[in-house]
Amino acid sequence: MSDFLHVDNVALSFAGIKALRGVSLAVEQGTMVAIIGPNGAGKTSLFNCISGFYKPQEGTIRFQGKEITRQPAHHIAHLGITRMFQNLALFEHLTVLDNLLIGRHRHFKTRWWQDMFWLRSSKNAEVEHRRSVEEIIEFLDLERYRHTPIGILPYGLRKRVELGRALATKPQLLLLDEPAAGLNQEETEDLARYLLDIKEELHITQILIEHELGFVLDLAERIAVLDFGQKIAEGPPEEIRNNSLVKQAYTGVV
Repeated sequence: MSDFLHVDNVALSFAGIKALRGVSLAVEQGTMVAIIGPNGAGKTSLFNCISGFYKPQEGTIRFQGKEITRQPAHHIAHLGITRMFQNLALFEHLTVLDNLLIGRHRHFKTRWWQDMFWLRSSKNAEVEHRRSVEEIIEFLDLERYRHTPIGILPYGLRKRVELGRALATKPQLLLLDEPAAGLNQEETEDLARYLLDIKEELHITQILIEHELGFVLDLAERIAVLDFGQKIAEGPPEEIRNNSLVKQAYTGVV
């Protein structure tokens, strides 16, 4: 089986500072892979390379057999790679429903003049977009908040809406940048359940960035560990849990 996403020997530097040092990663379709490591290990830099925000100086990135190493970010998004950022970027004055509809943007196919005159093609597209969004609202248990403005929702629910907007793009690959940051224990457990459902029911491949080892041990099938821009370990959760290099990176103790 060919790799769904293949990162090969990627290197990235900023003014002499090496953010990534020959990082390689292979992700199979339908799996959940975690990238962990201490703060400053290079996790977000790797995501920025995959999503097209950064252009690595060395190495290649291939998605479904197509090289995307230096493709612009909007082209990569249209290929089906969607990213959920750690910091929320929702429109606070709009409702949950409206924010999710914004996630459908890349699927808008009608012309401006068709929308202006509200032609049948626009009406049919509107029905399809709303149907997709309503499925996400049900999937993430957001029914009671459908018409609630984002600005009055608690942080945990906003995070769930941010996840829903990412799902609204109908991604093939979902990049999750520390999705549990700022959540309490109950919200974190809910999020873990949703991420597993996304993999098992929606069959969406996921790459999860975290610096907390405990959060990913029960979620990911494989875990890659970065430290100072290098991959120091990769394997199934139990193997990573007992890896001496990983323990040293997190605790500083050999």
